[in-house]
Amino acid sequence: MSGEGKPELDVDGAGLKVTIVSGLWHTRISEGLLNGARRVLDASGAEVAEVQVAGSFELPVVAKAALEAGADAVVALGVIVRGETPHFDFVASAATDGLTRVALDTGKPVGFGVLTLDTEQQGLDRAGLPDSKEDVGGRAAEAAIATARTLKALRG
Repeated sequence: MSGEGKPELDVDGAGLKVTIVSGLWHTRISEGLLNGARRVLDASGAEVAEVQVAGSFELPVVAKAALEAGADAVVALGVIVRGETPHFDFVASAATDGLTRVALDTGKPVGFGVLTLDTEQQGLDRAGLPDSKEDVGGRAAEAAIATARTLKALRG
């Protein structure tokens, strides 16, 4: 599992506004991701807003709008499962490249919690459910908070 070597991050979110933007596809997995992000953000003390979008393709534009509206960070959550057509590659690339561009264009962090999977079981293993091996939603929230704190310190 890719959770090996996980760093200890400063997840004090006091004074931060964080928006979770989550896709609706693959409900059980996406709800697990969302609950993991909520748990971390609630414990951090950050002010949290939530926005749901249809799927992972829509994450970048809504993440950008949330950051432009005053959020200090976004946690982007989505689930993309490979099918029999190249659609997976296009959506995964668009979501990844789009979210990277949003972070660079706004100068604000986007915690990346988009699962790109070959099977639904891989998503269940990473969704932060009671029997999951990883909590990608929680890790994405931790990364967003830690990066927002680092940027605030650098900018004084």
